[in-house]
Amino acid sequence: MTTTNERLLVLVGSYAEADGSGIYSYEFDEQDGTLKLLDQVSGYKNPTFLRLNAEQRRLYALAEITTAEGSKASDAALLTIDPVTGTLSEASRSLAATGPTCHIQLSPDEKFLTLTSYHNGTVSLVRVGEDGGIGAILDEQQHVGRGADPERQDKPHPHSSFYSPDGRYLFVSDLGLDRIIAYKIENDKLVRHGETALHPGAGPRHLTFHPNGRFAYVINEVDSSVTAFGYDAEAGALHAFQTLSTLPEGFEGENTTAEIAISADGRFLYGSNRGHDSIVVYAVDGESGKLSVVEHASVEGKHPRHFSIVPGGRFLIAANRDTNNLAVFKIDQETGKLSYTGHSAAVSKPVCVWSARF
Repeated sequence: MTTTNERLLVLVGSYAEADGSGIYSYEFDEQDGTLKLLDQVSGYKNPTFLRLNAEQRRLYALAEITTAEGSKASDAALLTIDPVTGTLSEASRSLAATGPTCHIQLSPDEKFLTLTSYHNGTVSLVRVGEDGGIGAILDEQQHVGRGADPERQDKPHPHSSFYSPDGRYLFVSDLGLDRIIAYKIENDKLVRHGETALHPGAGPRHLTFHPNGRFAYVINEVDSSVTAFGYDAEAGALHAFQTLSTLPEGFEGENTTAEIAISADGRFLYGSNRGHDSIVVYAVDGESGKLSVVEHASVEGKHPRHFSIVPGGRFLIAANRDTNNLAVFKIDQETGKLSYTGHSAAVSKPVCVWSARF
């Protein structure tokens, strides 16, 4: 057993009914890559995305609700984490969006949450108290328009929000518009700063910045691709310079992408394929930011909606929704390649996984 300040915990969100377990905590053994269940909590319908603040031992979660009028909306909940036992306890909960949401983000200064609604096409801004508690909805922005794909892009579908490295800008990837909308937070409002157009039919979903702050990478759900951008930090602007498929040549089945993440040293980029059921690994050129394909590794399951690179960079955990499992992989530090450890934890419909030291 590791000591408390070295303990590595894994937090998982899933599709679940309110009366079933929806959020889980595990202890991760860095010696052999095994997961030990510590706690599971109910009371949250479809807590499909989580945001972890390990330093403050706080976990933010989505929870779908039904309003008095019968429409769907979302609460945000704050759960505290006991680092000794891994126990999760609700500390605060409140309405956070007027529609059902798919992503939750905490601002770097820990003053705001942003929630994106794929179905309603909105982004909400929510106050966070000094104690981390969920405050009032301060603003909600409605996206408008449509994209090239008549089925997937008939209307706005914002899927995530990510802050620039300096925290000045918030980038919202809108799958339905083929746009990344940049906002600034001014006077407790989301103020549109600019936007970046992607190629038609891309469907941007999630975004990650290179550790050097000069590049950003977006995974496109609709056409299974990754687009690389140069980032102008002063202007808060993205400039595309490369797009690559996430799939191997010759693959003809149906596929959508999901999560994207970069290694702490910036040498390797990872993205998940749902359909091909793989993690695509790219090598990143540190000078140009350009990508080259390293491999496509099976996720040892189906529908990897999310994955997490474990602190230290030696392991990756994939959340496979349709096979109800968390699969653990070793990361080769020289090549970036993934190898399955043989360890998999059973959990119902996992779709979000984070890990941190406590």
